[in-house]
Amino acid sequence: MRLRLDLGYDGTDFHGWAKQPSLRTVEATLEEALALVLPLVATPLTCAGRTDTGVHARAQVAHVDVPAEAMALGRRTVAPDALIRRINGVLPPDVRVHRIAEAAPGFDARFSALWRRYCYRIADAPDLVDPLLRNTVLARQRVLDLAAMNDAATRLIGEHDFAAFCRRRPGATTIRTLHGLTWARDPAGLAV
Repeated sequence: MRLRLDLGYDGTDFHGWAKQPSLRTVEATLEEALALVLPLVATPLTCAGRTDTGVHARAQVAHVDVPAEAMALGRRTVAPDALIRRINGVLPPDVRVHRIAEAAPGFDARFSALWRRYCYRIADAPDLVDPLLRNTVLARQRVLDLAAMNDAATRLIGEHDFAAFCRRRPGATTIRTLHGLTWARDPAGLAV
């Protein structure tokens, strides 16, 4: 049975998504929690997109394959959504699973993702820098020219080959389509 997990995490104290020896990662943390909640030997996860050190996620999607018997609790079968409370009970507070469901046939967290959305927040004036937001907002000393940034962004919209930015994999494409890229001020004055 393939389970789809929808989750979020504060990446501040993580060394990215992917497991790394002797480093705290989101993938390792989730796999350890799954192993505690489900009687499995191994719980390898696949995610829609790996994040780097310090990067947060609000709507990350992952999947894990579990034998049907792993969903049995005594004589009854546990519904996937009933695992949410159990897994969140063993996860640290900087990771939360919001939804667990049996995945649709053919679903793959990585290859079924149709698009990704990224949001960057920048405080570019001293009065915008909030110490309580230091882990989610980049502080800059100089005011950004959003008009110039938006002008430059128009050249990035469309289909491009990103081979220079990644490792080549047999059978995989490095061509991606950037659907939108805009900069604006949010109500607090941050560049987003």
